[in-house]
Amino acid sequence: MKLELLPSELTAAKPILKQINQAGFQAYFVGGCVRDIILGKPIHDVDIASSAYPEEIKKIFKKTVDTGIQHGTVMVLDHGEGYEITTFRTESTYTDFRRPDQVTFVRSLSEDLKRRDFTINAFALDEDGQVIDYFDGLNDLSNRQIRAVGLAKERFTEDALRMMRALRFAAQLDFQIEGQTLAALVELGPNLAKIAVERIRVEFEKMLQGQAAGVALQVLVEAGLLPYLPGKTGLMTEANVFKVATQLERKQPQSQQVVWALYLGQQGFDGPTLQAQLRQWKLSKEVMQAVMAVGPLLADVNQIDRWAIYEHNAHVETLLETLTIMGIDKGVTDNIQKNYDSLAIYSMKDLALSGGDLIAAGLAKPGPDLGAALKKMERAVVLGQVNNTKEALTTLVKE
Repeated sequence: MKLELLPSELTAAKPILKQINQAGFQAYFVGGCVRDIILGKPIHDVDIASSAYPEEIKKIFKKTVDTGIQHGTVMVLDHGEGYEITTFRTESTYTDFRRPDQVTFVRSLSEDLKRRDFTINAFALDEDGQVIDYFDGLNDLSNRQIRAVGLAKERFTEDALRMMRALRFAAQLDFQIEGQTLAALVELGPNLAKIAVERIRVEFEKMLQGQAAGVALQVLVEAGLLPYLPGKTGLMTEANVFKVATQLERKQPQSQQVVWALYLGQQGFDGPTLQAQLRQWKLSKEVMQAVMAVGPLLADVNQIDRWAIYEHNAHVETLLETLTIMGIDKGVTDNIQKNYDSLAIYSMKDLALSGGDLIAAGLAKPGPDLGAALKKMERAVVLGQVNNTKEALTTLVKE
């Protein structure tokens, strides 16, 4: 297969390939960028592999940076752009199920490609646009399936995270996982427990944001992987997850906050339990704050009154998107949006009368009385009982 028209990202990088080839070596675009070109999708990363060893790459180009030279990667700086060139390599056993014990540089493209995870990620593309496909990945693209390169058990034993990647690609591309690859995933699922939480979380989040997230999540449960995911075992039951999977068929989250509000926030956990679950997934402070704010509101949408919307107004976007995916009536979400848009203030700092103003006017003294006065003004303004003006608030406090 030959690609006649390459995207601008690859066209800009073609001189790099040409210079390596002219020096007597081979260089190709490889991996996901080739797959995405074939599928007509946007290019995210430009990956280049070469038969030249790192020291040879450094002799070919004037400006280079040793970004990962121990693994065969050197960055070439060209006209303000940086391109990582990785030497063809083979890998030894993976004792820890995550990283190869040893990397060996080779001159063979086929040797390099056969260590990759799935056939649809094992393409190479030369500078003339010719697609090199040693493992029938083009046929798998046509059949819309995820199939491991070589023996799936070997690929998943090398790096157990590849099982999550299989599910993630299935969700993003709306592909099915090929039979033998799925069987190996089921058999080796327990090895996920050996993988760092952060690595699993990245793949899991991408999976839940994929166009076929609901199907992929069901496959994850049916394959028996749920007990090996982060989080306290037993709290997220199959029924919990299947409910989320059904909701994901309606729409997919557009942010990490919504991913976790949907997956954990709506499960009815009490505050400490929800916080513990979020921590076990090692989520960022921003995501945890959003889910802890939104979670209690999801249990009963009828409790989401004007004051609740004000208290959690920083997370209204997360709340509305989560409720939409959950299938909550549009009238409810429209009412929340209407209340949010009509708020007179969005924090106590927006009050027309400050604590300093109250003290200066002799209306309150520093301490509990001042706090009570500010709270009274805040609530009255939010609920529309008084206008947010100095005159109206002064009258309120005097009363």
